[in-house]
Amino acid sequence: MTFEEIKALDHQYVMQSYGRFDVAVDHGRGATLWDTQGREYIDFTSGIGVCSLGYADEGWVNAITEQAGKLGHISNLFYAEPYVKAAEKLCRKAGMSNVFFANSGAESNEGLIKLARKYSFDKYGKGRGTIITLHKSFHGRTITTLSATGQDVFHNYFFPFTEGFRHADANDFDSVEAMAGHDVCAVMFELIQGEGGVLPLDREFVQKVADLCAKRDWLLLIDEVQTGVGRTGSLFAFQQYGIQPDAVSFAKGIAGGLPFGGVMAGEKCRNVFTTGTHGTTFGGNPISAAAACYVLDRMDDAMFQSVQEKGAYLRSRIEALDLPCLGATRGMGLMIGIDVKGERTNKELAAKLIQSGLLVLTAGPGLRLLPPPGHHPGGDGQGPGHPESSAFLTSARRAGPLPLSSSL
Repeated sequence: MTFEEIKALDHQYVMQSYGRFDVAVDHGRGATLWDTQGREYIDFTSGIGVCSLGYADEGWVNAITEQAGKLGHISNLFYAEPYVKAAEKLCRKAGMSNVFFANSGAESNEGLIKLARKYSFDKYGKGRGTIITLHKSFHGRTITTLSATGQDVFHNYFFPFTEGFRHADANDFDSVEAMAGHDVCAVMFELIQGEGGVLPLDREFVQKVADLCAKRDWLLLIDEVQTGVGRTGSLFAFQQYGIQPDAVSFAKGIAGGLPFGGVMAGEKCRNVFTTGTHGTTFGGNPISAAAACYVLDRMDDAMFQSVQEKGAYLRSRIEALDLPCLGATRGMGLMIGIDVKGERTNKELAAKLIQSGLLVLTAGPGLRLLPPPGHHPGGDGQGPGHPESSAFLTSARRAGPLPLSSSL
């Protein structure tokens, strides 16, 4: 089909809830995508942080193909090998106790919220279900996760929203303390606010909140939907903050491109969900679980070190361009935010970059880069200060000065 045919069918038969760019993607390999017209794009989006190994990774394809030939789905009323293997790998690598599997980030965060409220109800009874989240946060698009999200722009249309959330200022411990009360059961935040603009939380702030939670028996809930699965240079970002959460949500990159997610609980919360208190039809799907096992096997210290080095290299190269339209960078690993300066908006700059063959994202008022952290192209060993080349480092050299300076 041509781009025009695809776009026409989309507009006729698909609800128009997405502001799509004028690109119809046909296929991909590594960190490169091709559209239906054969045009090539360097992908710095990973499907918004989902394709953790890039596209068409041979081992990933083999893992899901093999599992699809054995068992594509089974009810959670029965046991199956793939989900228990994925659960073991996650818990061992993250230092958590057990897992509930879901299908998306929003669903995982719903589970995180339910876990906190049931923990508090079981121990203290009713009246202690409020959760403190942060301004500029984003936790999903269900009614409840929209309520948890600390951005007024999302608090519209769908009234009435779920009650029981208060929003404090990020990196302001006094603001969190000011939200305290006898009705609070948990604090929930992203360690890097992705949709809010790629805004990392300060380590000292996070540790002080963790201490406050321990003191008041509030659960410390960490939303790792976007920061997890090697994105920041560790399996989960909390492992770089010197904290041990009570529960962690994950999704996006965990299955390398298939729907998968969930909630990991620490020992304090391992028995909160009991039979019949939570569930989902497709949670722990065998094909997605097989994909997650393969992705997790690829996550090791060498890969995490590589992610940190590549992130530092990309940030230094971007800032060295010294362009009038781009400002400072921030983030961790390969979760990078870039300030936008000048007359053009971030959406206008993103559109220009896409026209030049570089796919990027927006976040808050800036740009956001999410290259695939686990992609190994088997390169030539070149690259400044890096043991191996990668598609996105090569892409940075190709895409850096040319599209940014000549096209913008």
